[in-house]
Amino acid sequence: MKVRFYIIFSVWYLLFANTTFAYTHADTLRGSNGTGRYWWDVQHYDLNIQFDTAGKAIEGENKITFTVTDEPQDSMQIDLQYPMLMDFVKWGNEKLPFKRDGNVYWIKYPFSHWKKGAVETINIGYHGAPRLAVNPPWDGGFIWTKDSTGKPWIAVACQGLGASCWWPCKDIQSDEPDSGMDMTYRVPHGLTCIANGKLVQQRGLTGDYTQWHWQVKNPINTYDATFYIGDYIRWHDTLMGEKGKLDLDFCALRYNEAKARKQFEVVKPMLHCFESKMGPYPFYEDGYKLVEAPYLGMEHQSAVAYGNKYLMGYLGMDRSGTGQGLNFDFIIVHESGHEWFGNNITAKDIADNWIHEGITTYSETLFAECLLGKDAAFQYCRGEWRNIRNDRPVIGDYGVQNEGSNDMYDKGAAVIHMIRMMINDDDEFFKILRGLNETFYHSTVTSADVEKYISRQSGLKLRAFFDQYLRTTDIPKLEYYIKNKKLYYHFNNVVPGFTLPINVTDGNKSDKIDPSSKWKHIRWDGGYNVSFSKDFLIGVKG
Repeated sequence: MKVRFYIIFSVWYLLFANTTFAYTHADTLRGSNGTGRYWWDVQHYDLNIQFDTAGKAIEGENKITFTVTDEPQDSMQIDLQYPMLMDFVKWGNEKLPFKRDGNVYWIKYPFSHWKKGAVETINIGYHGAPRLAVNPPWDGGFIWTKDSTGKPWIAVACQGLGASCWWPCKDIQSDEPDSGMDMTYRVPHGLTCIANGKLVQQRGLTGDYTQWHWQVKNPINTYDATFYIGDYIRWHDTLMGEKGKLDLDFCALRYNEAKARKQFEVVKPMLHCFESKMGPYPFYEDGYKLVEAPYLGMEHQSAVAYGNKYLMGYLGMDRSGTGQGLNFDFIIVHESGHEWFGNNITAKDIADNWIHEGITTYSETLFAECLLGKDAAFQYCRGEWRNIRNDRPVIGDYGVQNEGSNDMYDKGAAVIHMIRMMINDDDEFFKILRGLNETFYHSTVTSADVEKYISRQSGLKLRAFFDQYLRTTDIPKLEYYIKNKKLYYHFNNVVPGFTLPINVTDGNKSDKIDPSSKWKHIRWDGGYNVSFSKDFLIGVKG
């Protein structure tokens, strides 16, 4: 997902931290696997769109192929947001009736003759002027802009807002098209159209249009499906990775080619680093692309959006405040890390999106470790914790399109780092990261799935740990005092059963303690000026 800079965090926190959210009928329709969704499973999308650049509008069709997985209901939910309009729904040659319900269309039909296990296809025609993005990628929608030479530059960023802001689909993370997606875009002559996956065909049409057909062979999140239209220069490369030859493609505005070729050189060592830590790149069949975009960035699967202005860090700044973040291009690293967590492993409900954002934020630390060494990487990781607000729990409310706190980024990364410290064996830790990507390959998961896997593979009792950091806003406070050559300690502000293995030292003497909510003590022959491990997100009071 797009990364919010900590200034935006701060403004949001001041304005809305104490806001109580009232969920609507529309929230439930969007966020739940309800009666119009649960009985069918998407197998393939075939999206076909024509762009009207003058009118800032689109028209097209989407063929949805799906398996009937349960007894069909009499209504089928298709998401398509205002101001987009559905024109028709066809099943074969038969037109099906439908009605609008806010941002949802209900296809009304006696589906009872569809049998469980059957594979069916419907074709949906639609048109409209998609919502404009006011501040992409945070405020999502279409971007109709021009490059510095005055040529059209068009794109979309819609995570959170949803893919249904521009095409009709089953807009929920728990159902990805098992057999991928075809995307056919018709754009004015002279413009290049880049999209996910690999180019199947490019051909000129009458009426001053060129048709670009792209194909994704792997499952894909609906919000990851995208396009980039502009005056692009493209070049190709390959990488010999863990699963063989991986196609790499790079796309930049024509006049930025020189800068892009230099900035994008990090991709090869980055992918090698990520493969060594998290497992093989998950989409070899679809390749990897890095595409210059008219907004900061997004993890569009196999077509990563890049808008960091060819600067190091985050638009030339370091989110960690340590200086280490200026050693690499934050957007290339973070958005590419999502190919493993977010795109390969996807949360079923956005309430669990810490799986995407927290582990991907930690992928920045993994790359920093490959580039700069462990000490600098850990410094960078701890530095990002300064952005944590503890305004709301990391995990949001389920079934209502609520993704919880933006702390899912840095607090989520802290969770992963602390687990690494508790395992205290890098080989075992990276085996877990790789195991997650293998076990849940191209899958949708819950936070509970990930928590149970990590607990089982690490042998650690982590239930209270996950509850503390993901489901409360409370940061454990380690309280201690020294008396009669004994160090007394306990945790305040913790859930029942919470404990952490903490190193304590006075610079000469060192020991390890396991504080819980109960007061404990160890013999302490050291000095009174003690310090505790910096690699745990805790407060200390002595």
